[in-house]
Amino acid sequence: MTPRHPLFDVILLFTRLGFTAFGGPAAHVAMIERECVRRRAWLTREQFLDLLGIANLIPGPTSTELAMHVGYHRAGWAGLSAAGIAFIAPAALMVGLLAALYVRGADVTVVRSVLLAVQPVVLVVVLDAILPLARTALRTPPTMVIAVASLVAAAAGVPAIAVLLLAGLASLVAHRTALMTLVAALGVAAIVSAQSTVAPGGWDIFQYFARTGSLLFGSGYVLLPVLEHDLVHERGWLTNTQLVDAVAVGQATPGPVFTTATFVGYLMGGVPTAVLATVGMFLPAFVCSALSAAHVRRLRTFAPAQRFLAGVNAAAVALIGWVLITLGREVLVGPLPIIIVAGAGALVFVGRINPGFVLAGAALLGGLVSLVGN
Repeated sequence: MTPRHPLFDVILLFTRLGFTAFGGPAAHVAMIERECVRRRAWLTREQFLDLLGIANLIPGPTSTELAMHVGYHRAGWAGLSAAGIAFIAPAALMVGLLAALYVRGADVTVVRSVLLAVQPVVLVVVLDAILPLARTALRTPPTMVIAVASLVAAAAGVPAIAVLLLAGLASLVAHRTALMTLVAALGVAAIVSAQSTVAPGGWDIFQYFARTGSLLFGSGYVLLPVLEHDLVHERGWLTNTQLVDAVAVGQATPGPVFTTATFVGYLMGGVPTAVLATVGMFLPAFVCSALSAAHVRRLRTFAPAQRFLAGVNAAAVALIGWVLITLGREVLVGPLPIIIVAGAGALVFVGRINPGFVLAGAALLGGLVSLVGN
């Protein structure tokens, strides 16, 4: 049999993940790790952690940028673009379809039912990824201390980007490097954001989401407070109910949560505005990933960068752990979620079933239960 081209492999994998990667950013990271490290051996665990660390440090949706970096590692510049588009497009199409139904008066109760069914399974998916990642990232006493400190900082409400930068600095200080001043300056620049006052309209919406996509770090979970402040309270483009429904659709569909922008764009101007909002939201991620991807390998040969990334990787594992803790507190509030977690855990850890299939099955079951109930 003739071997497939690496670019084809990238497109095939991330298209499948685009249709099946339910559960939000932490689950996406877990699924990419399982597929690219454990199943296909495209990356070592150390390489994966480096790519995750870089993706965490640049603005935009972390899991989508991780997909782009994996695509670049596997198939060069074409792989970076293909991985990003393949991962984003299925979610954007589904969210756009749901937005069209929503505008025509359809109820989104089924979407919330899917979300309720998926969230307990996400706990199992994240746990499946974090254990091997922790064994790789937390090999030395300094990285263990950094991870614990990062977990405490996250619990205290310190922004994720600040935790990651401080963890990198701590690792540098532990080795007495002189680069911490430069990194600190970059960190301050990264977390400074400017306010914008744009009026509704296709181009203005593109500009708004491009600015938002270039200033948000981490996961799609940070979108809700930003959009609530900007679009509901400051601009009055959406009602609170519309925003909650938009975020629910973004979370309950597979792929990146940032496709919430697609839903918002459709509400404000139909298909053309939905396309502009989507492109605006994700364009900075492509630019930042392209600028950083070519330098990951060089960073690994530069000793201070290695130390900085070691701290960032330890913090990244801690932040995923914090997501697991906070999501667990929110989700495990009754017997049904606990039963779902137990069943999903048995399928993943005992039955060795791909977590992506378990997530997709939970989403399908949640949707069917809602439809039958109505």
